[in-house]
Amino acid sequence: MSELIHQFISLQAAQRPDAPALLYKNSEYSYTELANRVESVSNGLLNLGLGPSERVAIYLPKVPEAVFGIFGASHAGGTFVPVNPLLKPNQVSYILRDCNVRVLITSSDRMQLLSDVIKDCHDLRAIVLVDNKLPSEHPLPGVDLVSWDELNRTGVNMAVHRRIDTHMTAILYTSGSTGKPKGVVLSHRNMVAGAKSVAEYLGNTEHDRLLAVLPFSFDYGLSQLTTAFSVGASVVLMDYLLPRDVIRAISKHLVTGLAAVPPLWQQLAQLEWPEAASSSLRYITNSGGAMPKATTQLLRSALPTTEVFLMYGLTEAFRSTYLPPDQVETRPESMGKAIPNAEILVVRDDGTECAPGEPGELVHRGALVAMGYWNDPEKTAERFKPAPNQLSEIPLTEIAVWSGDRVKKDDDGYLYFISRKDEMIKTSGYRVSPTEIEEVVYCSNLVSEVAALGIKHPELGQAILLVVSGSDKKEKDTIIKYCQKELPNFMIPQEIVFMESLPRNQNGKIDRKGLSNEFSDLFQERTAK
Repeated sequence: MSELIHQFISLQAAQRPDAPALLYKNSEYSYTELANRVESVSNGLLNLGLGPSERVAIYLPKVPEAVFGIFGASHAGGTFVPVNPLLKPNQVSYILRDCNVRVLITSSDRMQLLSDVIKDCHDLRAIVLVDNKLPSEHPLPGVDLVSWDELNRTGVNMAVHRRIDTHMTAILYTSGSTGKPKGVVLSHRNMVAGAKSVAEYLGNTEHDRLLAVLPFSFDYGLSQLTTAFSVGASVVLMDYLLPRDVIRAISKHLVTGLAAVPPLWQQLAQLEWPEAASSSLRYITNSGGAMPKATTQLLRSALPTTEVFLMYGLTEAFRSTYLPPDQVETRPESMGKAIPNAEILVVRDDGTECAPGEPGELVHRGALVAMGYWNDPEKTAERFKPAPNQLSEIPLTEIAVWSGDRVKKDDDGYLYFISRKDEMIKTSGYRVSPTEIEEVVYCSNLVSEVAALGIKHPELGQAILLVVSGSDKKEKDTIIKYCQKELPNFMIPQEIVFMESLPRNQNGKIDRKGLSNEFSDLFQERTAK
């Protein structure tokens, strides 16, 4: 029985030792080989002095070493922190400092990118370089530089720290409304329950092969590993350049399951699917934003024997709802119903349940509810609150996630997304903080005022629009180039609007709602042209 997330691997190694677990380019790792690599990394981290629950950051693209590092940290009794490889140095440095990372697993070129900021990460004790390219000069006194080979070299066999399922095992960073990312703390119980729930409704078995195209810092991307390992399936790691590369990989590896976000699905829907790809693909899933109805129809036409699962989730509770394939034609705009082992409620502000058709806030309760935000009791109290409908006879309070998303349910109990209560932008499957973008733009000294808005976009879900004052239209390219230098691609504005001054609401704050309404059709009109 698997109660800890890394035990999925050891259990499969015991039952199906030679079965393929992980594929990357021309390399293939069986479950026995994967288990050995995980244990080797675990022992190496313990030899470096990793303490119980201490954080290990993995700042890498989707390579096998990232997988070994994630599960090796868990096996040792530590906490893994996958860092989005698209993030820029200042953003990476913030995460390393925020959760007091002790060990960083990365590559020499990525360490070079961090050279100016990593000196501020005072809790860092060791950096492991997976490409074994140690610099000739030690840039960080007091921090051990360790090659991957040295980490995995047989040393003293250390006892792992004893863990139970309520211990934390991961921290996933998601954008916060105040500008700084928030670390969502996940327990072994959270992750094991999530993997088993998803595998149940997707019908995953050891015969499945999943293509991992999403980053492991994204809970939806990390789920491709945990779900596959929970049933003994295999995973193909891929950092694609073009959507066509995804289809080629499906054909080459006979992939049976593919998870993606709406922008990628919209690109894939426009391409031709060869018989080898369409016949092997048993199912596809969408999350990270609503799938346009037209895109769903194109995919169903291109993949007539492939099941389509439309889903909704949030990092604080991993996955909340899914729409069964047999309902996609009938309710293509629905988020579906609760996944196994979760209860989803639609409630009014006072916590009472809404009637069918009545908008309310989505509240998620059950084993997938995270442990809160790392070292942030104030924000945790805003999002993690007592679950509705608790029996007064039960003395201890159950905590649920209050999502901040407004939804409604129909007479049959199917849910439909309406809007977000906060100002977070959902673009290309990412949650983006407008404040984080605005702070970067202010640092450019090119504007006096700025508002970052999420405007409906036919491909991205929402596109980022900057509305600025105190600058000239001639500075547009300069502002964009500055954003490209300081922000990952998914945070770069699609357009900039220049105004003499930004409008204010009755409280004297920038009237974001008014600006959003004024430019609500901006990207729709451009698409029509």
